[in-house]
Amino acid sequence: MGRGRVELRRIENKINRQVTFCKRRSGLLKKAHEISVLCDAEVAAIVFSAKGKLYQYSTDSRMENILERFERHYYAGKHLPEPNFQYSEQGTRSLEYLKMKSKIESLCKNERNLMGEDLDSLSTKDLRVLEQQLESGLTKIRAQKTNMLFDSIADLQSKEKMLLQQNHSLEKKLKNERNAAMAKQTEMNQRGKTKQDIRKSEPLPNLNVRYMH
Repeated sequence: MGRGRVELRRIENKINRQVTFCKRRSGLLKKAHEISVLCDAEVAAIVFSAKGKLYQYSTDSRMENILERFERHYYAGKHLPEPNFQYSEQGTRSLEYLKMKSKIESLCKNERNLMGEDLDSLSTKDLRVLEQQLESGLTKIRAQKTNMLFDSIADLQSKEKMLLQQNHSLEKKLKNERNAAMAKQTEMNQRGKTKQDIRKSEPLPNLNVRYMH
């Protein structure tokens, strides 16, 4: 039996709807990548989820150029009135908005890719470039970490040297105070000994004792 035609309508079950969205989104971005590689075409695909999350694919990350090309073809195929200052200003603002939006979307996409997300739409070449970017970033991070460790070690060594100097100074001061205390004690002992010697050398008083008969 052949597969019957699937009725296209909103899926009511929230979980089934999310699963279907993920599968169809991945398939859509994959097909966009395949047609760009097989047919050497410039392709841009933009998908917003129900929660407003952006998913996009562009050939060689040139979303901005593709949008500008689309805008030129879009306006060229329409019968537009003669441009005046107001229209020109509005068109310029619209173009600047699209450029700014494209840059923001590209930065968000690159950030997700660097976090290991939304990699299904990337080719082998894109993954190789992403891997090189990560390796280059890790090399810079490790070099910065090493420099910080060396600076920290040098700072600790400087503090250790300062503490050793302070300790030596305190030991010297304590030794001087101890020597001064010992000298003072010796001087006091010497003075006490001298006084005792003087007392011993003094003659005894003459005592006349009379006996009564």
